[in-house]
Amino acid sequence: MRMTRGLLLALICAPSLLVSAQNDTNSGVQSKIIALEKAWNQAYKLGDTRALEGILDDRIVLINDDGSIQTKAEFLASVHPAKSQEQQLAPESMNVRVFGNTAIATGVFRAKGVEAGKSYVRRERFVDTWVDRGGKWSCVATNATPVLH
Repeated sequence: MRMTRGLLLALICAPSLLVSAQNDTNSGVQSKIIALEKAWNQAYKLGDTRALEGILDDRIVLINDDGSIQTKAEFLASVHPAKSQEQQLAPESMNVRVFGNTAIATGVFRAKGVEAGKSYVRRERFVDTWVDRGGKWSCVATNATPVLH
């Protein structure tokens, strides 16, 4: 009878232990993705195409806020710090959900700067899809939509 109770108690507790271990793993992945998102923003702000090269998957699909689609090569070719003087490029909010070796980052970022001699401030909602390929996370898809006040 005691053995049956012990086994029953173990079976009841095992799922919560698995959920706890999964939450710890997800928390680590979430922190990693948030760090990569911030690194992406910083590299873009500085025009650091080498850093962007390492963050973005070779087959990434980039959907811009105007609905146009870019390849990785097209995006990297468009990154020039002199073209747009970003004074601020940072997430206002971010949430990361983990699904095995895939993570979805959603949030809003704010860009403030000067372009063609004119000041601008814009906010965009983004959805970025990240995939872990052998211990290296890379972004495979991104979409940005303007947030209108």
